[in-house]
Order: sequence, then C-alpha cells, then structure tokens
Amino acid sequence: MAEGFLQSFNNRLIVRSAGTEASGKLNPQAVKVMKEAGINISHHTSDSVDLYLDEEWDYVITVCGGANENCPAFFGKVKERIHIGFDDPTYATGTEEFIWSEYIRVRDEIKAAFSIFYTERLLNNLKI
Repeated sequence: MAEGFLQSFNNRLIVRSAGTEASGKLNPQAVKVMKEAGINISHHTSDSVDLYLDEEWDYVITVCGGANENCPAFFGKVKERIHIGFDDPTYATGTEEFIWSEYIRVRDEIKAAFSIFYTERLLNNLKI
C-alpha cells in the first residue's frame, strides 16, 4: 500500500516494495482497499528483499513491526533507514466487517504517514 501511495503522489519516484516473508502473491484485500481509494496496485508484486540488497537506495523504509527487527542488512548504499510502523491487517480477527474496517484504518494511516513523509522529506530533495 505504501508503494501505491508514494507512486500516486509522484509517478516519477522509483519505489520498490519488498518483504522479509514475501509470498509471491498480493493480498486480495489490500488490492481491494486500495482500489476503493482510487489506486490500482494489482500489477504490483510481492518480492523478497533479497532482490534489492545490492542496489543503491536513498531510503529503506520498514512499515510493519516485525520488519524493523527482521530486515536484513542492505549491502548497497542506503542513505537513510526509516521505520514507519503500522498494524498488519492480515492478522485482524473478528467479523468480516471488523476485518474490512481494519484494512481501511491501516490504509488511511499509511496514506497519512506517507503523505507527510513525501511532503516533508522527499519534495525538498527531489531531483527528478
């Protein structure tokens, strides 16, 4: 979701999303909740961080609690590592309505946090 929002703020940003436990498949609920917000992430992939370890990055941003502790070392040049944590809605339990509301809540929190990150950090440093 964070990748989708960042690219929606500026489609010239180079953004990659990867996980420490990539499944190879996108979560259908995440695709649906982002579509509801007007952003199509169905073409995104669920990649392992291993694909990006040797590349150079301005930022490496972890978004889930466990990812901050479990993220492997990045061997490429990383200017700044940041953690912006969110609950993982895939772990929500309860009624379908409650689980869906958790996807909406987390999506909206991600949008708000990355909007601030984009406005306060990236806009000042963009060279694209």
